[in-house]
Amino acid sequence: MDGRAHNVSAVLRLLLGFVVLSTVAGLLMAGLAIPAVGATGQVAKGSVDFFNDLPSEFTVSPLAQQSRILDADGKLIANPYDENRIIVPLKKISKNMQNAQIAIEDSRFYEHGGLDPRGFTRAMLSNLQGGDVQGASTLTQQYVKITLQENALRRGDKEAARAAVDKNYARKLQELKYALNVEENFTKEQILEGYLNLVYYGDQAYGVEAAALNYFGVSSSKLSLGQAALMAGIVQQPTAYNPVINPKAAQSRRNLVLDRMQALGLAPAKDVTAAKKVDVKKMIKKKPAKGVCHRSAQPYFCSYVLEYLQKSPQMAVLGKTPAERLKTINQGGLTIRTTLKPSFQKTAQAELVKAVPINNKQNLAAAATIIEPGTGKILAMAQATDFSRNQTNLNVDQKYGGGPNGYQIGSTAKTFALVEALERGMPLESTIRIPYTSPDKPAVFKPSQMTDKCGTLDEWKVRNDVPVSGGQMSLREGVTKSVNPFFAALTVKLGACSVRDTMLKMGLHRADGKAISQSIAGIALGAGESTPMSVANAYATLAANGRYCEPMPVISITTPDKKEVKVPGPQCKQVISADVAAGVNDLLQSVVENGTVSPLWDSNARPAAGKTGTTEKHNQIWFSGFVPQLATAVWVGNLKPASKTGKLYTLAGKCFGEYGCVPRVYGSTVAAPVWAKIMKQVTKGMPVKQFKDPSEAIRKGKYDALPNVIGYGVDEAKARLAAAGFSSYVAGQVNSGVPAGTVAYTDPPGSALKGSKVGLYVSTGVFQQTRQPDPPQPDPQPRQRGPKPKPTKP
Repeated sequence: MDGRAHNVSAVLRLLLGFVVLSTVAGLLMAGLAIPAVGATGQVAKGSVDFFNDLPSEFTVSPLAQQSRILDADGKLIANPYDENRIIVPLKKISKNMQNAQIAIEDSRFYEHGGLDPRGFTRAMLSNLQGGDVQGASTLTQQYVKITLQENALRRGDKEAARAAVDKNYARKLQELKYALNVEENFTKEQILEGYLNLVYYGDQAYGVEAAALNYFGVSSSKLSLGQAALMAGIVQQPTAYNPVINPKAAQSRRNLVLDRMQALGLAPAKDVTAAKKVDVKKMIKKKPAKGVCHRSAQPYFCSYVLEYLQKSPQMAVLGKTPAERLKTINQGGLTIRTTLKPSFQKTAQAELVKAVPINNKQNLAAAATIIEPGTGKILAMAQATDFSRNQTNLNVDQKYGGGPNGYQIGSTAKTFALVEALERGMPLESTIRIPYTSPDKPAVFKPSQMTDKCGTLDEWKVRNDVPVSGGQMSLREGVTKSVNPFFAALTVKLGACSVRDTMLKMGLHRADGKAISQSIAGIALGAGESTPMSVANAYATLAANGRYCEPMPVISITTPDKKEVKVPGPQCKQVISADVAAGVNDLLQSVVENGTVSPLWDSNARPAAGKTGTTEKHNQIWFSGFVPQLATAVWVGNLKPASKTGKLYTLAGKCFGEYGCVPRVYGSTVAAPVWAKIMKQVTKGMPVKQFKDPSEAIRKGKYDALPNVIGYGVDEAKARLAAAGFSSYVAGQVNSGVPAGTVAYTDPPGSALKGSKVGLYVSTGVFQQTRQPDPPQPDPQPRQRGPKPKPTKP
């Protein structure tokens, strides 16, 4: 159709309704001269010209419709939408529904060409006389009007949306011309299909499919006669005839539709009678309204994905701002395939709930994230809390729906000191001297021992849950037994800021997106806070041979016409050397093989590495571990970590489902068993892979020889060390046969990391035969993972 009216009589028929309406209402048409019926000559020509000058091109834009978020297996997780709409073809809409809508809105639909002058005139006269018949507009006109409004709303043009439904003659005439255009270019079936998918059926349901599911819990293809009549009647006044809030009015309207269908021969009398006998209240099968993710079987992952799509820099393809992206998601009918593996998710969720029942009365919660090393894909995200009561996602950052803080990560932080130690050149089996420590007698580290601003201005007192004898302790024994004073001494030796830098480059951060705590206690012993996803991903970096990948929940996005939206792939970079990662993995395997976790895992069947975590006051517990293909962090703890006065809540004495009530709770008590059960199930059938062996360079390290300072005065000893590139401090006094006031020995002895701080032990000048503190020992020869250390509580 070229948009030009060629038939004067067609235009006159078009204007007939306006003539009648103008006459009976005594109104003027805003400056428009109304030609009389049967007018000819110049008057008729002027009317044709006016009509022809109106724009006639009508574009039917794709309707706003629900997008689909799918798991990795293609199963539905959620349908985000602005308008609750599901597009269906006409062949999947029951004939009852088609007939009911035509009967009540436009019984001559298949006879007219977009304008029904007879119906329009009859409607106006009947309305003037107080009659109650169907509306004056044809279905095609209504389709045009609602489409114009919908398109304007999608553009964000509120003024155009109001204009599309304004009750004025200029708008009506434009609508009529568009209707003629639509009838010229589309079949009746296409128009009816578009109308039924577009129109609002009340109760936040747009289109027949969403409305049928909303009111009756059935597809539009299965609508009965009574159901179809009820829905068709709603359209005229969606609020007044909403069967949920106004069932009496809706029932009267339904019966009117049924009568109309019978009169038109679209429904047998006996079926109409039977349909009228059903009370509307009994017809409605509506469930309580819920948000998009409230309806999902995976609500926490659903909410995370929606936040990620709106806020991640990687999702800029959906829009420049979160608002633009949300509009694209809610209106675009996208298919968003995610990384979530349903079998992994089911396993993780089940094991968490066995330990921490949902809605328990003990302030307990649990969370777990499984990540694929080398890709950052989030394969599972489980949480033992009730989404209807608490929408905070404990696994993720605040930006993506998590809380503002996260939780203290406890001894899982100790792994990062190992990374820094090996990067700096400490041999794999190197030792450091630690002081005697017990629960009652803490090890004390003085400000003079600190090497950078991440130290402390006050004495730092470090306790251990079990007594630890002083003397030399290896990296392997320190991590296997999770000895607090060992990692305090190691962090002091390395410089806390350096260890913190390692944490940051491996992706560890607070839930609010800020860097991990600068306090040495937070860095060395895990008093700093983070999330299960952040911890799992940092450990996944080790499993991936030092390659860090940004966590990623989305695999692909496609449009309704099956076109791929370009989604960035894994965002990865090498942050530590593969050799250093191999050395740390070697040490962390000892935790699983020889530590408190060893009864839970058969390392001969499948090698694994990891670290327990228990925070001060036993407030939170962790286990983060991995095999080469998967990394999982499990957190169990107090949902609210502290009282309003700041007093930390303890886990001691609380009950953990099938694990029972535990007087003293450690990472190895609940978190590690949950981790082991999850990992055993999700790795079934997976190839068994070995970790890479560390090189000789990692085993031997890169220590530099210390200058000889034994027997030198303190000042001269410090000067000699400084000249060689080492700083130093007085670590204490010892009985020794060397002259009083001179250096008896150093810690470390013989050699040290370049630039590290060396402790000087100064002689009292008194030589005693009684046993002195353990003398410094040279670095032991490299060895494979050795004899089992006696397990102690982490």
